[in-house]
Amino acid sequence: MAKISKNISLETWVNDLLAQGKHAFALNALRKEFEFLSEVAIKLSLKRLVDKGLIISVHKGYYLIIPPQYKSKGILPPALYLDAFMKELNRPYYLGLLNAAAYHGAAHQRAQEFFVVTSFPVLRPTLKKGLKVNYISKNNLLTNLIEIRKTEAGYLNISNSILTAIDLIQYAKRVGGMNRVATILNELMENIKPESIRSLPIKEIPITALQRLGYLLEMVLHNQNLANELYTLLQTNHEVLFRTPLKPSSSIKGFETDEKWKVIINTTIEIDE
Repeated sequence: MAKISKNISLETWVNDLLAQGKHAFALNALRKEFEFLSEVAIKLSLKRLVDKGLIISVHKGYYLIIPPQYKSKGILPPALYLDAFMKELNRPYYLGLLNAAAYHGAAHQRAQEFFVVTSFPVLRPTLKKGLKVNYISKNNLLTNLIEIRKTEAGYLNISNSILTAIDLIQYAKRVGGMNRVATILNELMENIKPESIRSLPIKEIPITALQRLGYLLEMVLHNQNLANELYTLLQTNHEVLFRTPLKPSSSIKGFETDEKWKVIINTTIEIDE
């Protein structure tokens, strides 16, 4: 790459990146380009661009470039920068939970927060211009259950419909509780194919999440087809089901247990139509 002219301003460089379809840059890349500038000069130039609303820092050493159509919001939708950002951090990831559900047809469940699943160590959530991005860390991201979607800025990893369903069950508290999960599953299950259940890497998934999912599919959502596929998978893999509460954080004393799924029915599920 040819070295840039000493006459070019940082603002011009940023605008050139935007013209090339790039929506972000790392501070390290900027330093290499402007190696003739002192650290103080770079910081002052960056502050001027932040003050103008042309850029915003979303992580230490990582800046978003705000195009005119997003100037009023002062922030970009994560779908436009998430893939490049996670590559900069050298992290595997996928967009999950409510955000993935929206991609799979649960359109009116669009969230005000974004949920990104990644590896350890844990990333702190960010809140910029009213937009919150939550990071959930897992030991295994189940890459065979991740889809790659084309976006206007490149690509985006999202959980497929069955992984989205499992994650919603597993992290129900993060998305508003089991009632909301059931409501989303009611929309999402049309996009869950029986073959995607058959191919689940069952040893890598919490069995309690599958028990709760199976119970909801069969007893609440009345989708016998998907419930049967899930139960057959558990039986084929000789999984022993232990009693587990439908709502993990609540008392289990005095509540009945569904004998098939071994789910303690310690909450009443109501679906919002």
